[in-house]
Amino acid sequence: MIDVSGLTKRFERLVAVDALDLAVRPGEVLGMVGVNGAGKTTCLRMLAGILPATSGEIRIAGEPMTGDSVEARRRLAFVPDTPMLFDALTTLEHLLFVAELYGVEDPGPRIDALLDEFELEDRRHSTATALSRGMRQKLAICCAFLHEPPVLLLDEPLTGLDPPGRRRMCDAIAARAAAGSAVIVSSHQLEIVERLSSRFLIIHRGRTVVTGSLADIREALGHEPEEGSLEDLFLRATGLGERLPAPDAPPADPGRAPPATDAPAASDTPPPADTPPPADGSPP
Repeated sequence: MIDVSGLTKRFERLVAVDALDLAVRPGEVLGMVGVNGAGKTTCLRMLAGILPATSGEIRIAGEPMTGDSVEARRRLAFVPDTPMLFDALTTLEHLLFVAELYGVEDPGPRIDALLDEFELEDRRHSTATALSRGMRQKLAICCAFLHEPPVLLLDEPLTGLDPPGRRRMCDAIAARAAAGSAVIVSSHQLEIVERLSSRFLIIHRGRTVVTGSLADIREALGHEPEEGSLEDLFLRATGLGERLPAPDAPPADPGRAPPATDAPAASDTPPPADTPPPADGSPP
């Protein structure tokens, strides 16, 4: 459903994504994880056809993603980390516009179902400017789900949502995957990504570090089959965990004096009264 080979993006001297390969089959949720600047959003924008790749091949539901590929774009929905809405349009008008854009026939029942699923029914006639951050996120997801695409690309889909909203969003994503969609979710909320995804891609500095199920990644990193959360595995795979304090390190004792250093201690003795002021005129 999503097939990517040798995907590369260069910005002058910066290689943002470097020879990335991935495949997501129908019904799978791939969790893409990495630090800020790892290349996740750049990758998703190339998959969505928003950003041209420097090299490599992308196929969406069998259709090649090229600069003028309408069919590939019709078969996916991309939700960016910041919802892109029209300030003057209401919730309903957004959904009717998307329905017209994708040729959804008789969109009313689908719209009603989505508004109910994401608890936006009472905001049906509210403009985007009247919606909270979380409601705007829900509306963006509703727009993505409306034409029931076989491919979903979701960049930080849980941003701005309260705990019940996050639970509902995860259930909605899982339901679309269960219905046969191929889904990629990029998020820093690793506990939720771990529960939601069937496979994972850890990306660092634009390159794939390791990919597979949790069991696959544990085996690749030398863990026991049931040992290590996604966060643990991510930190180990990228080497970032070595820069953090050990989890079993004793906490600092606020009553204990700091260890001695080689630097000389500052003297508490005031300077002589006739000490000349510094050359820049600041107080001595």
